[in-house]
Amino acid sequence: MARAPPISRYISRLIAHVPPGTVREVNIVEPTKAYVEVSREGIADAVEAAYWALGGYLSTMVGVDMRPIEGGFRIYYVISIEEGIEGEKLWLIIWCRIPWHDPRYPSATPRVPAANWYEREARDLLGLEPVGHPDPRRLVLPDDWPEGVYPLRNDFEFFERPTRVPRRYEFRPEEVEGEGVVQVSVGPIHPAADEPGHFRLFVDGERVVDVDYRLFFVHRGIEKLGSNRLTYNQVPFIAERICGICGYAHACCYCQAVEEALRVDVPERAEYIRTVLLEVERIHSHLLNLGLACHLAAFDWGFMELFRIRELAMKMAEILTGSRKTYGMNVVGGVRRDIPKDRAKRVLEMLKQLRAEYVKVLDIVSSNRLLLNRCENVGVLPRDVARALSVVGPTARGSGLPRDTRYDHPYAAYKYIGVKPITESGGDIWSRLLVRAKEVLQSIDIIEHALDAMPAGPIMAEKVEPIDMAHGVSAVEAPRGEDVHFVITRRDSRVFRWRVRASTYNNWPAIPYMSRGYTVADFPLIVASIDPCYSCTERVVIIDVRRGSRVETSYEYLKHLCRKASLRRC
Repeated sequence: MARAPPISRYISRLIAHVPPGTVREVNIVEPTKAYVEVSREGIADAVEAAYWALGGYLSTMVGVDMRPIEGGFRIYYVISIEEGIEGEKLWLIIWCRIPWHDPRYPSATPRVPAANWYEREARDLLGLEPVGHPDPRRLVLPDDWPEGVYPLRNDFEFFERPTRVPRRYEFRPEEVEGEGVVQVSVGPIHPAADEPGHFRLFVDGERVVDVDYRLFFVHRGIEKLGSNRLTYNQVPFIAERICGICGYAHACCYCQAVEEALRVDVPERAEYIRTVLLEVERIHSHLLNLGLACHLAAFDWGFMELFRIRELAMKMAEILTGSRKTYGMNVVGGVRRDIPKDRAKRVLEMLKQLRAEYVKVLDIVSSNRLLLNRCENVGVLPRDVARALSVVGPTARGSGLPRDTRYDHPYAAYKYIGVKPITESGGDIWSRLLVRAKEVLQSIDIIEHALDAMPAGPIMAEKVEPIDMAHGVSAVEAPRGEDVHFVITRRDSRVFRWRVRASTYNNWPAIPYMSRGYTVADFPLIVASIDPCYSCTERVVIIDVRRGSRVETSYEYLKHLCRKASLRRC
C-alpha cells in the first residue's frame, strides 16, 4: 500500500491533537502546503497543536475583511513546519471564519507567545478581538486614533482622516518589583538608528531589570494602499520601498505570493537573477550591520573598513540593475531586465576583490579584544525563548535554531543551488555577528555559482491570467530573516488583500529577554544585534527602581555611554 504524503500525515496528527469537530475542511494546494479550516472556538487549539506538537513556527497571521464576499471576517495563522518528526518542511495555513456581528475569537497568545503582536494588530486594524489575550494594549494605531475606527476594513477609504481623540499610551505599570528600580525611556528615537521607537528601561543602578516598548511610529499603511487599488505589477514598486535595506526581498516575496496564487511558472533564468540580487542585498546589509556594531563598540577602524568594502557591493547592485537600491527589477512572472555576460563578468571580478579584502578585515575585527568584550556573553537569547517567539534570521541562528527559508522552503534558484543554515550556539551579540560575518562569504559563493550556472532562456512568463479570490503565501530569507507575504487576488488584476510581515516584526519581542540583567550601556548594542528596521525621537527614559526617579536622556548621550563602556572594558 502506498504511504500517505507527508502533508496528509501531518493533517492527521493535527486532527488527533484537537477536540473532535475542530477541523472542518482541508484543502491541499501543493504537496507541502495545505489550508485547514477550523471552527472559531477551536482556532487556538489548532494553532497550539501545529506549533508545539507538529514542530511549527508562526510565520504570520492575517486578518481579512470578507464581508463583501461572504458577510464576515477570516483569520489565517501561517505555520511553518520545520521540526517535523521525519524532517519534513511544510506549510499549514490554519484559518477560521468570524461573524461580522460578533468579531471575537479565542486568543492563541497564552499558549503560543509568538502570536502576541499578530493578534493585537488584527484587533487594531480590523476590530477582531482576541478573547483572553494577556496584553490588550494598542500596538499599531496612534494613541489619538478614535475607538471603533478600523483602517483595514473595506468600508474605510484610504484617504479618510478621522478626528483624533487625545489619549496617552499605557506603558506597563512603573511599579517593577525590586528596591531602587529606575525607569529609563529610550525613544521615540532608536538608540542605534535614526528611526523612531520608544523604549522604557527599568533599571537598578546600571543593570536593566525589564524593558517595555512602543513602536509603529512610522506605520505607513502600505497594505491598505496596495489592496484593491494597485494592479499586480504596480505593487512590487511599493513593496520594494517597505525597507531601505532589504526592499528587494519584499518585492520578490510579493511576486512569489501572486505567482503561487495565479499558478504562474517563472522562467528558470529569472529565478537565478532574483537569487543573485537577493544575495547582493544580503552582503551590503550584513556589512552595514557589522560596521555599525563596531561603531557602537567604539571600534571605528572596523566601522570604516567594513563600510569601504560595502561600497563594492553597492557598485555591484548598480552594475546589475542600474541602481544602488530600489532596483525595480521584479514583476509578477519574472524580472524586467536581464544580466548580460559582460556585466556578469565584471561582478565576478569585483566579488574576488570583495572576498580578499573582507577576509583580511574580518580577521582583524574578529580578534579585536575591545569588540569581543562588548559582545561576548551579552544580550543572550536562550534557544527555548527564541523558539517560543518564532524569531527569525541571524537572531534565530545565533541562538542555535537552524531557521533559514532558503533551506526550509527553497524558492528561486535556491531550489537548484542548495543552502545550509549557518548557526552559532552562544545566543549572544557575538554569535549573531558571527552568523552575519560567515553569511557574507556564503553569499559570495552563491552569487558566483548562480552567475556561472545561470541557464539561457526567457526572463518573464509569457502569460499571467488573473484568478478571482486565489490565495498565495510566500517566504523569502531577507538579510534580517524571513519575510512573509500573503495575498488574495481579484479577477481585475488587483489584489483583494495583501499582508506583509517583515523579519524584524518577529524579532522585536525578543528585546526584553535579551536586555534583562545587562547594563544601559549595553542596550544600544543589544538592539543593533537584531539589525532592526522600524519603518519597516531622540529620547530615552530611565527609571530608577530604588529611588523611583525618572531621567530622560538623548540618543547621543546613550551612544556616548555605549562607546565609553567599550573603552572602560578594554
